[in-house]
Amino acid sequence: MRTSHPRRRFLTNLSISAAALGVPRWFLAAQEPAKVIAAGDKPGIALIGCGGRGRGIANEARAFANVVAVCDVDTARAEQASKQFGGAKIFRDYRELLAAPGIDAILNGTPDHWHTAINLAAMRAGKDVYSEKPLTLTIDEGRRVVAVWKETQRVFQTGSQQRSDEKFRLACELVRNGRVGKLQHIITSLPAGLHAGPFATAPVPPSLDWEVWQGQAPAREYVPQRCHQMFRYWLEYSGGTMTDWGAHHNDIALWGLGLDRSGPVSVAGKQLVEPIAGGYSAPSEYEVDYEYANGVTHRCQSTTSNGFDGSVRRAPREGELPHGVKFIGSDGWIFVTRGKIEASKPELLSEPLTQKTVELAVSNNHMGNFFECMRSRKQPICDAEIGHRSVSLCHLGVIAIRLGRKLRWDPEKEHFVGDDEANTHVARAQREPYKIT
Repeated sequence: MRTSHPRRRFLTNLSISAAALGVPRWFLAAQEPAKVIAAGDKPGIALIGCGGRGRGIANEARAFANVVAVCDVDTARAEQASKQFGGAKIFRDYRELLAAPGIDAILNGTPDHWHTAINLAAMRAGKDVYSEKPLTLTIDEGRRVVAVWKETQRVFQTGSQQRSDEKFRLACELVRNGRVGKLQHIITSLPAGLHAGPFATAPVPPSLDWEVWQGQAPAREYVPQRCHQMFRYWLEYSGGTMTDWGAHHNDIALWGLGLDRSGPVSVAGKQLVEPIAGGYSAPSEYEVDYEYANGVTHRCQSTTSNGFDGSVRRAPREGELPHGVKFIGSDGWIFVTRGKIEASKPELLSEPLTQKTVELAVSNNHMGNFFECMRSRKQPICDAEIGHRSVSLCHLGVIAIRLGRKLRWDPEKEHFVGDDEANTHVARAQREPYKIT
């Protein structure tokens, strides 16, 4: 049946959409859906790093681009990706892929310790980049990425997709506009990491080039728990959940602070559970405290989490928050996580912001935002500098946990103040011939 009230139908649909998303209608009204690109207008893209997450982001990109090439040092994964993406050409060496014609952009789904070398090479080869988070392995790598990004003017999207989620943007926009009063404290709760070991060595799978997979990291005997999905729990290749989930929730903390191109002035951390010798080396449970120049304090803490097999790693501690971000101000608090936003008083969310001093950039589809910016040549919602600063906050936490003392940080010069030992952790020794230049 047709209706003669299109505006009424529009408002009804808007209310239904707002209810489904868990955000107020007044906030949803300004949003527009991501545009799907016609087949003939799609750019050619390549996936480097064909694990589950890599294939996942490439699948998201198919609405906007043609996946014409894939690359992985594990041929089994490359073949699986090629089959998934209609026979995309397979490369084993990313440098050969970057020299091939018909590739406008790359999706970087490699392990963390390979992100920077590939991102730098791609930008220098004239490609736009969508890189998975955490963007880098060290703070020094991030500075290098930002410098080349500015030099080449490539479009660069960091895969911190919570920036394109309505709930997280709503929380940050409310906080930035004083809805909780004067912001005083932030809590970011991250899933606890894995705590297990020791692990036995095993034969290298015939499809895997273990030597190249290790890249810049120190050479180690092959242990299945080091490779592929579990790499993030080893300090050689990542920083545990502190850099994995921290690159999401700490990014939102900086966005709500308005310091997403800066950082804290001090950091202190402690490890709550010692790693097992011969097992996962990244901190699994921890507390990190940051201070910012504007007086806001920030606690980043591990919290109970389900394992990949669905098992509970431990019981919650008293007063422990679920993983997410809590902004606490003089007039109340707002908590946001994936799928939920809540506040100390309902009206903090339901009442419209009638006068905004800050209006945040809008992205409703993180991958769509990247391709829209490829056409417009504007920078997307989580560019290289923002991605660098977000993971730098996490790297600072890992360094403070490892050193076990309070450190002073200069966010402008990006070095520790008066602490030569801490500054040795800003970069890492790199194995030849994989050293990043």
